[in-house]
This record gives sequence, C-alpha cells and structure tokens, in this order.
Amino acid sequence: MEYAVSRDGTTLVTLHEGTDTTARAAATDRLAESLEAEAAFVDWSIDGASVYEGPTAPFDPYTVAVEFGVTVLVEADDAGRARSLGTAAIADALAAAGLEGVSYGSPAEATAA
Repeated sequence: MEYAVSRDGTTLVTLHEGTDTTARAAATDRLAESLEAEAAFVDWSIDGASVYEGPTAPFDPYTVAVEFGVTVLVEADDAGRARSLGTAAIADALAAAGLEGVSYGSPAEATAA
C-alpha cells in the first residue's frame, strides 16, 4: 500500500544580508530552491523564518531558522512501517538537498495515499 509520510522541521541557513528582513527572505528563497530541486518530495512548504543569530560585527553573517514541512511517498504494509521508511527517505532527501542542522518538532505522520 502507498503512504504519504510528512514531517515538519527546522533548519538553519547562514548568509550575509543587510537587514533582518532581507536575511529572512533570502534564507526562505534558498531553502525553497533546495526543496524544489529534490525530486523525492511530492510536497513541501515553508512555514516561517526567524533570525536565530544576528551579526555581531560588520560583515558577520546572519543565521536564520527556517521552518518547513515535507512529504514523500513510500510503499509499506502498514502505517508503522511507512513512518519508518518515510523518516529515512526524508532524512536522505534533506541531506541530498544540502540541508544541515535539521531538527524535528514531532515524529513523522503516515497517511494512506
């Protein structure tokens, strides 16, 4: 049976920008490009961005925390196995997309597709 497995997370994006507003926008754009390029995701969303760490001196970078949600499809006999397979597929796809320092607020959810 096919299951859609979804997971919400947060990743940190470090970049040089002029203001908090442009840093959040640039981090969101960078994450969107990474998620869009990863074919494993059948759906994704960016749910918000906040400055995690601002520059402490001129020319220092911003670190922005960006919240996201992703969904993959997996074949499994039951929802428990689907969650396990989906969790691994999501982790692999996020690594392939170049995301680092990903944290998750809750376990993956599996629903019959």
